[in-house]
Amino acid sequence: MKKFKTARESRVSITQLMLPSHSNFGGKIHGGHILGLMDQIAFACASKHSRKYCVTASVNRVDFLSPVEVGELLTLKASINYTGRTSMVVGVRVESQNVTTGKKRHCNSSYFTMVAKDENGNSSPVPGLLVQDEHGIRRFARSKFRKEAAFRRDTQFDENHFNIKQYMGSLKTENIKIELK
Repeated sequence: MKKFKTARESRVSITQLMLPSHSNFGGKIHGGHILGLMDQIAFACASKHSRKYCVTASVNRVDFLSPVEVGELLTLKASINYTGRTSMVVGVRVESQNVTTGKKRHCNSSYFTMVAKDENGNSSPVPGLLVQDEHGIRRFARSKFRKEAAFRRDTQFDENHFNIKQYMGSLKTENIKIELK
């Protein structure tokens, strides 16, 4: 196994025609269908980088920016943004294209944390990321910060660490009725 690999070495992209069977009653493609495709391409990218079977550990924020129509081409691009000891953050970008006009739209981007597994199902080390430009450093640093922020957020709201007094004032302006017993 190589000790370090570039993001380019494991980059993956797919394009699929969006069919009526992928749509909801409004004629828009189901978000769940798109998420399934995103998970598949994240798996392919992470497996290509690690040369291991990979599982999805988490998905960081998916914002659907614009709807995808039946008959459009959907292109998904995946690249390794960050590597830990056994995990990788895979950036996934989704674009739709109208086949008659050629117009492309950015539909969403998301970040999948994938973990490499060995033949016994245990977490397995992955090659590090060889970064060769400022864009790669920015993507790696952003993923590292996102990971650290998620850990802080999860710890902050863990029931063993949660301080109710710290949040009661900020909840007064929200659509909530509190009746503590």
